[in-house]
Amino acid sequence: MLRRLKAPNQGLASPIGGKLDVGQGESPAQCARREILEEAEIDVPIERLHLIGLVSEQAFEGKGHWLMFVYRVLGPVEVTPRDMREGRLDWFAPEELEALPLPETDRKIIWPLMKRAEPKTPGGRPGFFAVHIDCRTSELTWSVEQETPGS
Repeated sequence: MLRRLKAPNQGLASPIGGKLDVGQGESPAQCARREILEEAEIDVPIERLHLIGLVSEQAFEGKGHWLMFVYRVLGPVEVTPRDMREGRLDWFAPEELEALPLPETDRKIIWPLMKRAEPKTPGGRPGFFAVHIDCRTSELTWSVEQETPGS
């Protein structure tokens, strides 16, 4: 998790991520691989990236609409905690997430969906979810448009 120094989600903990380089014709998986390399200094082959979710956020922070491709790395990785221009990168066990300062959408919607998509058995496959989040009012509303649990 990255404790962010900059917007969006400044001061909060969020997964590694970034913007797709559409000018270069980058695919979502290529973007995930690049962001993991830039922020965690881990070179993960695309074959180890599994698309676990699609998140659309309408009127995020009242400014725009976001489409996020959520990937999970298959197999183990080792994260070395460090400071960088984006913030502080640290490894947390899943049970530690609740104590972290998370964005509201992550805490209420995205992390619960990710937990349900986790593999249920060693060597099992992650599932998938697609969710649309409406951020236009102070009370978040969302609809899960597709969900397949992990196996």
